[in-house]
Amino acid sequence: MNIHEYQAKQLFAEYGIAVPEGALASTKAEAEQAVEALGTGLLAVKAQVHAGARGKAGGIQLVSGVDQVVEASAAMLGSRLVTHQTGDDGLPINSVWIEKTCNINREMYLSLLVDRATERLVFVASDAGGMDIEAVAEQTPEKITSVTINPVSGLQSFHCRKIAAALSLAGPKARTLEKIMRGMYQLFVEKDASQIEINPLVETAEGDLLTLDAKINFDDNALAGHPDIVALRDKEQEDPKENKAQEFGLNYITLNGNIGCMVNGAGLAMATMDLVKLKGGTPANFLDVGGEATAARVAEAFKLILSDDKVKAILVNIFGGIVQCNMIAEGIIQAVEEVHVTIPIIVRLEGTNAELGRELLNDSGLAIIAAEDLAAAAEKAVSYTEAA
Repeated sequence: MNIHEYQAKQLFAEYGIAVPEGALASTKAEAEQAVEALGTGLLAVKAQVHAGARGKAGGIQLVSGVDQVVEASAAMLGSRLVTHQTGDDGLPINSVWIEKTCNINREMYLSLLVDRATERLVFVASDAGGMDIEAVAEQTPEKITSVTINPVSGLQSFHCRKIAAALSLAGPKARTLEKIMRGMYQLFVEKDASQIEINPLVETAEGDLLTLDAKINFDDNALAGHPDIVALRDKEQEDPKENKAQEFGLNYITLNGNIGCMVNGAGLAMATMDLVKLKGGTPANFLDVGGEATAARVAEAFKLILSDDKVKAILVNIFGGIVQCNMIAEGIIQAVEEVHVTIPIIVRLEGTNAELGRELLNDSGLAIIAAEDLAAAAEKAVSYTEAA
């Protein structure tokens, strides 16, 4: 789960991490009130959306005075911000964060995340802050420094000193950096985060360290234990189809293709999408209906897939184990009749009673094509989309 920048900074402040003074505004009146509270000096008006690269897309404006702040806020509020991370539709701007600016001496990058390879937390830092860290890692990897944290001993001072040295921070600044890192580590562990990113972390002309931007992602699997974090969720920033899927226990992710995929099992779903690509097609989604492919769940899965008007064919790949293939076939038939699917449906059943399941599909009188082989099923799905 993602949260907004202003929410991340509020959490930072709770954990002793220095952030610039700011105020949230969702109306012109609140923007005026923000200026009254912050002063009429140079202020940053920042669109609050769950995406990066806001500055390049006009989502961050540096202005001064009540009129300019209100004008910049009004131009953003109610609009949609399109960046390379949002897709063509962009994300709605329902609020802006109005923040005091500072005299920046230099910008740095600092993050804390899970390293899947070592199964440990790792701090990543670079003196090339304010930039796309992926591009920095690819083009100038020598500018990236990382330290891995032993979960038994936790964050130690020597970890902080290594990062400080990499960022050319010494004395009081190094001690401030250690305070920031300890705050990040404590926040990460206590709130079950999956990533905390500060880009940029700035050194001001006065010698202070401030977090100019803040990004926190949380582990969805741990949210049940953190109602305070769940309360920060902004569903308007999320894909409505993915939210709908969660209500029915479906794992769904929107993609950009035109072949809808419905599969039981995450690994099988990944393999199915790979095969679709191998055969020249493009998946429209990742959809794992789980181990219990009941008629009701399958019907909701079809509805989700069909809500994407780019979908020209649906590929169903089900492995019947505990739930037998004939029961799955009956569920698919019932769901297709209920949802009134009009595009081609290619179904590959494998496992217990697979042959009986295919017979039920073939005898249904519906536009369902039963396939014995997954490769053949993927080829058929691709051929239907090419003919559409």
